[in-house]
Amino acid sequence: MTAPALPTPADRRQWARYLVEERAEGAVYSRLAARKQGEEREILLSLADAERRHEQHWLEMLGGEPDRLPRAGLRSRLLGWMAGRFGSIFVLALAQSAEARSPYDAEKHATPAMRADEKVHYEVVRGLAARGRRRLSGSFRAAVFGANDGLVSNLALVLGIGATGVSGSFVLFSGIAGLLAGALSMGAGEFVSVRSQRELLAATEANNDADAAAGDLDIDANELALVYRARGMSETESLARAERVVTAARAGVRRAATGPIGTHAGHSDHDIIGSDWTAALSSFLLFASGAIVPVLPWIFGLSGFSAILVALLLVGIALLVTGAMVGVLSGGPPLRRALRQLAIGFGAAAITYALGLVFGVSAV
Repeated sequence: MTAPALPTPADRRQWARYLVEERAEGAVYSRLAARKQGEEREILLSLADAERRHEQHWLEMLGGEPDRLPRAGLRSRLLGWMAGRFGSIFVLALAQSAEARSPYDAEKHATPAMRADEKVHYEVVRGLAARGRRRLSGSFRAAVFGANDGLVSNLALVLGIGATGVSGSFVLFSGIAGLLAGALSMGAGEFVSVRSQRELLAATEANNDADAAAGDLDIDANELALVYRARGMSETESLARAERVVTAARAGVRRAATGPIGTHAGHSDHDIIGSDWTAALSSFLLFASGAIVPVLPWIFGLSGFSAILVALLLVGIALLVTGAMVGVLSGGPPLRRALRQLAIGFGAAAITYALGLVFGVSAV
């Protein structure tokens, strides 16, 4: 596609904006690729090459590099800054949202191939972001749950206590007690949960004790095959393995340890679950990091209604931030997720505040 005979100044300004946006997007993918290896690196570099093809199209439309170019949009600059400093998951999630809104669908000077490219780019970025979400989902869920649990539960506690009209020192004590009680409860619960799961796996984990005694068997190999069938192998596979084990054992060959069924690539189920102490400490710290926020006004000497307002402001900001992060990672609208988080947190706090008012009035 060639430029119109007499492009208007508006046309040239629009093409220049497209040019800088394509350069910015290409730089994002190049920076992300520099932090990756293997297949993901190759995919990101291919995306950067595609953005350079689009960039070249707008250069041709403009007749060469313009003397002056506008700045890239705020979103593109933010993505570029994040791509060079942080992990790829947040950047890819934001890039997915950007690719979903291609300006070329209504742009008559963009080629059909460019329009198709943008739709393909969206699917590619969505796939890469999905990989990151799967890797992050467990730990991120735990982090959001722990921090929000601390924020909401302790906000509800201090507001409910504060509404009764007790002194600021009593509210502070209640908030600190709630922080410790909740964090210890979260940590203990996580420890028991992970330890119990590890013990359950240990009780069901396969071993090769039967293989080691195979050389002394004076019965048919079919008996040993039952061990493998009980572990989940098919009858044919069980028979074949049992025969190999017995034959090797009777020949005096020491079998190399292959690991029991259930280990993959050198990682046991215990490795996947993680450490019980690490899980407990993480839960304790995550809950405490959220629970300390509502108590800050009383820690710094505020009391009464002013302390309540400041607590609401601080917790509101924290809820909006965590909700927006959930929105970004899930590919949904960050503002809607942030407002949902805020409504849930403040709704719970409003109920306990109302109860505090009722009990405060009743106690008078």
